[in-house]
Amino acid sequence: MDREQKLARYGRIREQLSGLLGRTSDRQARMATIAALLYHKFDHYFWCGFYRLLDGDLVVGPYQGPLACQVLARERGVCWAALQRRETVIVPDVRLFPGHIACDSRSLSEIVVPVRDASGAIVAVLDVDSDKTEQFDDLDRRGLEAVVALLAH
Repeated sequence: MDREQKLARYGRIREQLSGLLGRTSDRQARMATIAALLYHKFDHYFWCGFYRLLDGDLVVGPYQGPLACQVLARERGVCWAALQRRETVIVPDVRLFPGHIACDSRSLSEIVVPVRDASGAIVAVLDVDSDKTEQFDDLDRRGLEAVVALLAH
């Protein structure tokens, strides 16, 4: 998929989600809708879902794909890095990321986007994995950040 196609797809997804997410204020239902739509719209998504910040732990939330780690080891991995840095983290090859948590050894690249509530506090992360290296770029970052921003409303 070229750059223009990717930008257009993220735009259509965000537009579709804007309509769908207005039907409920329940964050988990909204996360489930986002994970399902994203997972089925991109062929290179191997796993797509959320880890919620609950009592200081990152606990799996709604997702699509193979089984996930239920609770991520604290202070390790890409999800915790995004949380600590308070910004999106793109990892072209997870085998080169110090402390990577391999919930599934087939995952080879990853992007993690912090999810903020209306006050700006991080309440979760969106985690997307691919079974191929170098699958995520700045267009994905911008597209996914726009999608998760819908959860703050």
